[in-house]
Amino acid sequence: MFKVLISDPISDQGIQLLHDASDVQVDKQTGLSEDELCAIIGEYDALLVRSQTKVTRRVMEAGTKLKAVGRAGVGVDNIDLEAATERGIVVINAPDGNTISTCEHTFAMLMSLARNIPQAYKKTVGGEWDRKSFLGVELRNKVLGIVGMGRIGSEVAQRAKAFGMEVIGYDPFMTEERAEKLGVKAGSVDDIVTQADFITVHTPLTNETRHMIGKEQFAKMKKGARIINCARGGIVDENALMDAINAGVVAGAAFDVFEEEPPTSEHPFLNHPKVIVTPHLGASTVEAQENVAIDVSEQLLHILRNEPFKNAVNMPAVPGDVLKKLQPYFVVSEKMGSFLAQITEGALQEIQINFSGELTDVDTSTLVRYILKGVLSYHLGSDVNLVNANHLAKSRDVHIVRQKSSATKGFTNLITLTLKTNKEERSIAGTLLNGYGARIVAIDKYPVDIEPSGTLILVSHNDKPGMIGRLGTVLGNNDVNIATMQVGRKIIGGAAIMALNVDKHVPKEVLDELSALPEMKTVKEVIL
Repeated sequence: MFKVLISDPISDQGIQLLHDASDVQVDKQTGLSEDELCAIIGEYDALLVRSQTKVTRRVMEAGTKLKAVGRAGVGVDNIDLEAATERGIVVINAPDGNTISTCEHTFAMLMSLARNIPQAYKKTVGGEWDRKSFLGVELRNKVLGIVGMGRIGSEVAQRAKAFGMEVIGYDPFMTEERAEKLGVKAGSVDDIVTQADFITVHTPLTNETRHMIGKEQFAKMKKGARIINCARGGIVDENALMDAINAGVVAGAAFDVFEEEPPTSEHPFLNHPKVIVTPHLGASTVEAQENVAIDVSEQLLHILRNEPFKNAVNMPAVPGDVLKKLQPYFVVSEKMGSFLAQITEGALQEIQINFSGELTDVDTSTLVRYILKGVLSYHLGSDVNLVNANHLAKSRDVHIVRQKSSATKGFTNLITLTLKTNKEERSIAGTLLNGYGARIVAIDKYPVDIEPSGTLILVSHNDKPGMIGRLGTVLGNNDVNIATMQVGRKIIGGAAIMALNVDKHVPKEVLDELSALPEMKTVKEVIL
């Protein structure tokens, strides 16, 4: 008999599967403190939570029988994934359960914004019959810009088309072929802000997406545009949005999420006549709450019964002998993926991975997962994990090619990664060096020796005298200290690269100043 503890309020209908299982005993105790949870968790095989319970390392250590932790929802910020992985505890979530709920809330906000429904309601119930102040706009023949064409963004696009809207979609993985399948026009963020009448964002919050709709985008924006955010607070710069609304550039906004939640009573959104707000209700439907609970309950049963399962968000089990050989390559694999993703332009179409040397003798599927996680996390953030990386790549029509060869170019083992996009093809090679650890040993076939950590500046330039000096002068004048420098070239006076480890993040204006130097081609900051 397996014992499952439910420590947060979760839909009873959603967990009926657990109650009906003859080999499972379900206990429900909510509102437990960490001490109270630690005192009883040792009796249970599985723990099912929402967002209230903090499943800390201490809880994991006390859960000596725990096989699985289920999160009835998407985010797992309240669960210590590292501690779970170390103890062999599978953590699962329900990434698809709230897709329709969030999509429909987005459309409800969009329509409320178009027709001023909350503002008109407030005046009407207050005793004013005011038909003149709330002139709205129709959705038909308007342009909807969708930033982020994953599950939710794609559903929003489908509904927008039913309303007669033209849809422009941006996604770092959006190819012309995928856009055609979805019936939308593929565009850039600039295309959206300059052409769209309504803009909705559906991306995770990452370093790349934070404030991706900010002052620069509002300066280019089509006058009268309306903004909707039911994804994550921080994707839209709230202060820049208020300035744009007050300047008459943006006609209105509808937000379900905030940079800080709950917002303070002084937040300008809360009292502005052109802004509609709701308290993070995207997943708050009866169906969504049931769906996520059903999804997690099903997977918990599979795990407890030692059956195949899905939606794990931490590392799957690896045989001990294979793990011992592969584990040293986990870091370099993920860092290589992240490095190459940050320097490659265009919509990703293909990922080629070649293993050489002793790595040809073992199952390298786990290393592939680490590489994919590094590549995809740059665009999709914490939504990517070792289990779903393959699925996310496939769902975005990214082709994965795995190869093995005997050519190691002098290294015991060598991993070569190539990304192909609709604009370019770039590659990187990495290995482990005895006494030195993870190293990147080639970039686009230029030989280098780089430790993949910290902040780097990668420069493509023409090999001319004085290049290093000019670059160093700009960085020095801007108080950016160079820790190490690598230079790679093939012929004297031809194309070359420089890779610099620096001590801190380099501001955009400094990168722009470097880009303006004579003989410079590209300047990229890489954060690992």
